[in-house]
Amino acid sequence: MKYRTVFDIIGPVMIGPSSSHTAGAARIGRAARKIFGRKPKRVKITLYGSFAKTYRGHGTDIALAGGILDFDTFDKRIVHALDIAKEEGIDITFHPSDELTEHPNTARLLLEDEQGSVEVTGISIGGGKMEIVELNGFDLRLSGNDPVLLVLHKDQFGAVAKVASVLANHQINIAFMQVSRKEKGAQALMSIETDQPVGPDVQSEIRNLPGIDGVTVL
Repeated sequence: MKYRTVFDIIGPVMIGPSSSHTAGAARIGRAARKIFGRKPKRVKITLYGSFAKTYRGHGTDIALAGGILDFDTFDKRIVHALDIAKEEGIDITFHPSDELTEHPNTARLLLEDEQGSVEVTGISIGGGKMEIVELNGFDLRLSGNDPVLLVLHKDQFGAVAKVASVLANHQINIAFMQVSRKEKGAQALMSIETDQPVGPDVQSEIRNLPGIDGVTVL
């Protein structure tokens, strides 16, 4: 089915002017903030394609900043997001790039603080929708429409089955699942979209499985 709701056709409730350049960008920023899990100190944003050419005129910069501040697409504070970010001690810089990418509306966000860093690449695919296509070098395909469980683990026999068994034991249905790895036998990333949120107890059970390096819920 191409459209899931009427908002897929008319776009989301949002601060304008463009569903692709502002609403989609805000959702990319907000997803990156959720993946990072806390307020970052510094954010380096590299813009590609149409984003790189029009980001100031179409408000992509304030939308991305608003998302990083965890503002929704309709939050009126988005128009002041760059100033609010400064007030909250978040240093956000924008870097237009001439590099060609597969999608014209692409942004790569590097979020950092004294505890660590996360690099997220997102694309705005129209109608206010977006996809996260890369996380710390792992290929992904996350829409942000459903709850997502991210499991960083060693690439070894049985790891996927053990995580799936835990979810099944708690009657949590898997809607979509993807496993990405940089090389055979090294570290890998499971991204699992579920029909219902994965609670802290289930996260802890998965975290205690052999070979699991980290668990994050979006």
